Amino acid sequence: MNHKRRHTLGLGAIAPLLTHSILLNGCASAPASVPATSAVVDANYIGPSGAVVGGAARYQTIHQALDAAPEHSSTPWRIELCKGRYYEKLYVTKPNIHLVGESRNASVITHDAYAGQTKPTAFGSGNWTTGRCASLTVSAPGFSVENMTIENGYDYLANDGKLATDPTRTNDPQAVALMLTRGSDRARFKNVTIMGHQDTLFVDAGRSYFRDCLISGGVDFIFGAGQTVFEACDIVSRPRTKPNVHPFGYVTAPSTQITERYGLVFLRCKLLKENANVPSNSTALGRPWHPAVNRLDGRYADPDAIGSSVFIECFMDDHITTEGWYSMTGQQKHGPDRTVFYPKDSRFFEYRSIGPGAKINQQRRQLSDEQTAGYTVAKLMRDWLPQ
Repeated sequence: MNHKRRHTLGLGAIAPLLTHSILLNGCASAPASVPATSAVVDANYIGPSGAVVGGAARYQTIHQALDAAPEHSSTPWRIELCKGRYYEKLYVTKPNIHLVGESRNASVITHDAYAGQTKPTAFGSGNWTTGRCASLTVSAPGFSVENMTIENGYDYLANDGKLATDPTRTNDPQAVALMLTRGSDRARFKNVTIMGHQDTLFVDAGRSYFRDCLISGGVDFIFGAGQTVFEACDIVSRPRTKPNVHPFGYVTAPSTQITERYGLVFLRCKLLKENANVPSNSTALGRPWHPAVNRLDGRYADPDAIGSSVFIECFMDDHITTEGWYSMTGQQKHGPDRTVFYPKDSRFFEYRSIGPGAKINQQRRQLSDEQTAGYTVAKLMRDWLPQ
C-alpha cells in the first residue's frame, strides 16, 4: 500500500506535547557538530537508489538504507530520515544503526499489522502474533533513534468497540509499534514518539534507554523482560471504545526474569491522559505478565518472570487508580483453569509520586530513600552510560 495514503491515528491529539525538531544534512541544513551521515532516506527521492549526493547515499525507503548498511560496523551507521510517512515493516539486524529524523512529528515510521492478522504469503503461514507484528523490530546491539515517530496504525478502537458476537472482531488486537528482541542491547531513544494502543512498546531483551520521549497506548502498552530506563518521558494513556471495562487500561506489564535486578524503571516521568475520554481512577500502573514458556514438563506461564516496574518521582494524573496495581492470569501447568498472579508477588514499587493519581496505601508499596539510591542510570545500565 502506498505509504502516502496512510494517516496517523491520533497524532494530532497529542501533538501539543511534541516540541522538539532538528535540521538534518540532506533534508535541510545540518549543524557542524552533527556526525557524518551515511545515508539519507527521502520518500520523494526519484534518483538511482544508493547514489551519493552531497557525501551521503540517497534512498527512497528505509528498508533500502538498512539493506545497504554494513553487516558488522563497529561505528555508528547514521541514516537521516526526511519528513514523510514511511509505511514499512522494518527489521534491524545489523549493529550500530542510528536513525535520525528531520522532524519528530513529520518523520514517521508506520505499519498496521496486528497479532491476529493473517500474514502475507511472503512471510509464511499463520498470523503475525504479538512477537512478530511490530512496525519496527530490533535484534542487534547499539541501535539509536532520535527525533521521529514510530507507530502502529492498526485501528484498535474500531475493533475494541465491536460486540463479542461480531464475526469481524478479533480477540488478538495487540499491535506493537516497536519491539526490542533477542540480540538487542544498548538501544537508545531520544526525543521519539512511540504510538499504539495495546502492546505499543515491547522491550523484551537487553538494556534500553528512553529520554524525552512520548509513549502512548491503553492496555499493557509498555511490557516485556528487558532492562529499560525511561527518563523525563511522557507516558500517555489513550481512550478506549469498549464499554463498561475496569480497569480501563494498564501502563506496564513486565515479565522481568528473577535473575535480573531491574526491569522497567521510570525516572521523573509524567503519566498523562490523552484527553478527557480517559476517565479518572481508570488506569492501573501495571500487572504481572508471565508469558507461556516451553519446559520439559509442558508449556505454562513462566514461574521465573517476576516482573519489575518502578516509578520514581513521577507525576501521575487522576486516571491512575487508587489500587495502582492489578493481577493477571497465565497459562496453568495442569488443568483447564488459568493461574492468577498477584501484584504483591511481583516487584512493583513507587517513590515520591506526585499529582492527583499519587496515593500511598498497602497495595502501592514505597521504596525507602536507601533503596532508591540504587536506581541511578549508571547503576541501572551497568557498564553502559547512554549519552
